[in-house]
Amino acid sequence: MKLFSFRNLRILLLLVLLAFAAIYTKQQRMHSTSWLEPLEIVVFPINGDNSEKTAAYIANLSDSSFANIDRFTASEAKRHNLYQEQPTITRLGPAVNSIPPPPPPKNAFFLKIGLWSLKLRYWAWHNTPDNTPNNRVRIFVLYHGMDNGKPLQHSLGLQKGLLGIVHAYAMESQSKQNNLVIAHELLHTVGASDKYDNQGNPVFPEGYAQPERRPLHPQFRAEIMAGRIPDSSTHSNMALSLDSCIIGTKTASEISWLDVN
Repeated sequence: MKLFSFRNLRILLLLVLLAFAAIYTKQQRMHSTSWLEPLEIVVFPINGDNSEKTAAYIANLSDSSFANIDRFTASEAKRHNLYQEQPTITRLGPAVNSIPPPPPPKNAFFLKIGLWSLKLRYWAWHNTPDNTPNNRVRIFVLYHGMDNGKPLQHSLGLQKGLLGIVHAYAMESQSKQNNLVIAHELLHTVGASDKYDNQGNPVFPEGYAQPERRPLHPQFRAEIMAGRIPDSSTHSNMALSLDSCIIGTKTASEISWLDVN
């Protein structure tokens, strides 16, 4: 076996790149969760099904289409006594005419996951050059029509690179729920974890908006990182908008809104 084979050199190069990326990510993490200034959120729409209907929907988007995301974070920041009164400022970016690289399977080898992460970050840099990398979250929203009846792919948010990939429906009636998903993935980029189980039901107590409520069920609001409102220990319903969501104590701690873990 050759010690310096092409395959080994390629793996070594990948490990070096991942190490540099990890250091850079730590710097981003510290800056983006200091909350000394508002975090800039830029939403880049993508025509996910390449249809005229979706293109028309995207053409009608504006900054105001995402205003309730900032209202939600401001309201929750006040409830948690955060010194930054306006934690996020969300605006619409230009449409992107490229599809991000698909994520690997959940059980993929870590080097394959790392390679995909680097590809995604390169793709994001190539399509949306980043002049403020430590204080800007880029959310790429792939809009789809509901004509084909196919379920949407899973959305994701990454601390590495402050990137989010959201799959959403290109319908005005879905805009509030789309913004809920965008806010959920946004919070992933600054350290929040999911708070639901393998069946999608909120985990008690951190996935409940009112874990102290007696009787516990039904709940009437959703913890944003669970995204669902439980009406029993085994059943829950998807929240329809950010108006019915809160940022719970555990999530607030994860994103550095609280001093305790």
